[in-house]
Amino acid sequence: MATKTVSKEELKSLYEKDFVLWVEKNLRLLKEKQFDEVDWENLLEEIEDMGRRHLESVISFMATILEHLYKWENFRENENMGNGWIRSIINSRAKLEKLFIEIPSLKHKAPNELETAWKYAVIDLISWFKKPENTHLANKYFGREPTVIDFPEKCPYTFWQILEYEPWKKNKEE
Repeated sequence: MATKTVSKEELKSLYEKDFVLWVEKNLRLLKEKQFDEVDWENLLEEIEDMGRRHLESVISFMATILEHLYKWENFRENENMGNGWIRSIINSRAKLEKLFIEIPSLKHKAPNELETAWKYAVIDLISWFKKPENTHLANKYFGREPTVIDFPEKCPYTFWQILEYEPWKKNKEE
């Protein structure tokens, strides 16, 4: 089934105009082994981006876990506070585990992203204190809305703690 040939310039402009059609045309070219016609520049960028997206998911789940571990250990006001954080930690850990099963190399890359995940967690912590229902906590713990300088510069948790640490169980045992 012959399809209309597209020039390299048209294919490159298609990348910006209609991504799905661009994918289909490049896929057809690859299947037909017309390698000289493929938009390699954008294709290689997309392949690189595909791998990065999975790593960004890992970083995001790690950031959520870090944020909620830190809240649990530092800003818990009463026995009922923090159950949502525990659920979030458990859910994020399950999603991480699934990603690590699906793409094992991510488990080896994840520890290198600990500091990035912590920076993201700090951003989320700061945002949390800005919410109207949490301003009293910001005032209690910081005397104002916190900023990045109010949190540890380096991640206070290890990669193992992201995957395993359950401070809520420790508190129940004591």
